[in-house]
Amino acid sequence: MDTKTKDRVYSLADGEGPAYWFAGALLQRKAGTVETEGRLALLDQTMPPGYAVPRHIHINEDEAWYVLEGSMTFYCGEHVIEAAERCWVFAPRGLVHTFKVGAKGARALTFAFPSTFADFVAEMGEQTAKLTVPAPGPVDERRLAEVAHKYGIEIVGPPPD
Repeated sequence: MDTKTKDRVYSLADGEGPAYWFAGALLQRKAGTVETEGRLALLDQTMPPGYAVPRHIHINEDEAWYVLEGSMTFYCGEHVIEAAERCWVFAPRGLVHTFKVGAKGARALTFAFPSTFADFVAEMGEQTAKLTVPAPGPVDERRLAEVAHKYGIEIVGPPPD
């Protein structure tokens, strides 16, 4: 590690960082490729009740979540994890996974190692100055699959019921 990298310090306060409306959720990037030299991504994700993502696999990244508010059910391979507040969940690259948000909605920190998941969100999402969950609307599934593939993410099935 060179001195420039070793001495680099980076921080953001609550509410800071670019925000995106992404497939019905609000994701605020706290760290990504530029800030961490590609090492990790950190997104603060706010999701409405019942929100779920398609089953997918990250080919290049490990992914993890820390539930701040509400609850989420994670489906990681054959494992089902009921995650309440302050629960940490880790899914290694190559594992089929998805999640569904509980009845009260949820807020979680989403981590990806390395950082390209943040680039995927920036390309697929709609940048917004509003730190609110977007109104429900359709997701362009074909575009989602295309952009996901570009970033080494394979959509392999529908969201959980």
